[in-house]
Parts: sequence; structure tokens; C-alpha cells
Amino acid sequence: MTEALTTRLRPLLAAAKGPGAAVAAVRGTERAVLCDGPVGEGTRFETGSLTKTFTALLLAELTARGEVGYGDRADRYLPFRIPGPPLTLLHLATHTSGLPRLPPGLLTRAVRSGWLSNPYAGFSEDDLLDSLRRTRLSHRPGTRVQYSNFGGGLLGHVLARAAGGTGGDYPALLAERVTRPLGLADTDCDADRAQATGHWHGRPRPALLMPGLTGAGALRSSARDLLHVLTALLDPGTAPNTALRTALAEVQRPRLSVPRTGSRLCLIWNLRPRPGGGALLHHSGGTRGFTAFAGFLPGSGTGLVALTNTAPTPLAPFIQSAYGALRELDDTPSGRVWTARV
Repeated sequence: MTEALTTRLRPLLAAAKGPGAAVAAVRGTERAVLCDGPVGEGTRFETGSLTKTFTALLLAELTARGEVGYGDRADRYLPFRIPGPPLTLLHLATHTSGLPRLPPGLLTRAVRSGWLSNPYAGFSEDDLLDSLRRTRLSHRPGTRVQYSNFGGGLLGHVLARAAGGTGGDYPALLAERVTRPLGLADTDCDADRAQATGHWHGRPRPALLMPGLTGAGALRSSARDLLHVLTALLDPGTAPNTALRTALAEVQRPRLSVPRTGSRLCLIWNLRPRPGGGALLHHSGGTRGFTAFAGFLPGSGTGLVALTNTAPTPLAPFIQSAYGALRELDDTPSGRVWTARV
């Protein structure tokens, strides 16, 4: 019933604890978008690390076209060789590269240029490559999972180079191969376009700038667009071309198991097995002013997006609430198509 879906979604708006929030869900033939505060279904939010799921989709799209291979060395597309054992594009997309969470030197530079306001603003593409030259991997690539914004940013940089451009061409390449074909009007990395105002401890924040790590966290999107992406992931056959259809399916394929957790890693997406053999795929993101969550269950055709324009708080209750709501939606009978605003 529709009322059951409404009941599951409304508490997320209260859990946001911020000036505005947008929640969107798909379940079978149902579609829902709920908004609170000065935001609408097309309002752009910073998505933080949800950007990496788009970078993974771009990797899968280029691979489907034969332009790159998952096993390609990352330095094949760089102006220098990375010392040590081969570090591949798949390693970057599964957080098994051995790169640290952040590039060496970024924190020092951020303290000088605005750690409390825009910590990545002073870190450029040249800084990314300089940091890579000075980095020694913490483990042999492919042997251990270690979450890395450095790796996500490097993957976006490398893909742009592999397609014949520079690292700074990542936004244009993503638009050409992913966002425009999917019809995503609100989704890009442009910090100058209108977006919600982010908040940190109740204070307004400037728009995030990430010139050197764009593929790791610079994407903006809306509840409307992200719901459309989840719908495409749930039914890749609806994509407008063969490469994108293949890519939408490929990013969902498990690549490795995470020790001691029961979870698996796909291309960036985290996968948790569900009773009866199903799977729940999810990812979250946060910036100095925004929190974002997206997740979906291919077996039941269920997906959920949750966005708020306030920074994550300790223990991430908004993200936990979104994850719980997604699980509950999967267990609740479906109803009819609807849209609501509160």
C-alpha cells in the first residue's frame, strides 16, 4: 500500500537534522520524492563520495567500449611509472590499491588554505601527480581493502587521460558518457551552478572545490537525478546504448569479499548479501556541508536516495536511518505510483 511506503520514508526527513532534506525511492512501479525545507526534487546537493560510484560507472563504460581494461596499469595513462608491483584500474575501483586515504601533503596544504572551510580547494591536478610520485604503497595492490579518496581521485584523473584528454577533462568525459545519455540535468561537478547551501554545525558553508580529486567527491546531484540512476541500475536494459547498458550491470558485479564482514565489493559499490540470496548495494558520501546516501536491491527492484544539506555527524545517524529505511522498503508490500512533499 502507498501508506506503508509513506510511513517508511517520512522519518528520514526528521533524521536529517538539517535545514533541508530530500528523499527519493523506487519500488517496483512506485516512485516517491519527499522534500523538506527550502529544497525540491531538482535541488542540487553535494554528494561527496557518491561521486565514486559515477567514476566506477565511467570506468565500466570505457571498458565496455574497449578503450581501457580493468587490468590495465594505472601508470599506462600517466606521464611516469609508479614504482613497485602493478597498480591497476580495478585496484583503484575496489579500494585495494595500497594508496593512503588522502594524498601526502594534502593536509598540510589544507591547513594553510582553509581546513575549516574548503580543505581540498588548494590541491590541484599537479599536486595529485606530485603526491603520487612521493607515495609508497602500504601493501601489494589487490591484497587488502583500504578505503582511499586518493585512489578514487586518481581513477577519475586516469580515465580522463585514457580517453585522450587531461585529468581536468573528467567532468566533460562524465557528461559525455554517463550523465547526458542518462538524461541527468542536475548532475555535474560545477561548483558555480546553483545548489543548496551546505551547513556544518549550523553554519553555512561555501561550495566545495576539489580540483585535484574531482573523481573522488566533487559531483553535485539531485534526488530526482539520483532516483533516475537507481532506476537504471535496477534495469540496465533501459539505458540508451550498449556500452552504458553493459556498464550499469558491470558495476554491480562482486569483485572480492571483505574479510570478517560478510560483505563484498563491486566497482566502488558495497554489497551486503540478504537472506534468500538477494543483495543490497549501497554507498554514502559527505562533505563539509552535505550528507548523501544511495542504495538499491536488484532482486526486488527497490532503491532509495537520501540527501541533506548538513555535514555528517558522529556515527552518521542519517545514513544509518537511510540504510534501515531501504531494508524496510524491501520487506514492505508495494503500492501505486505517487509523489509527495512535506
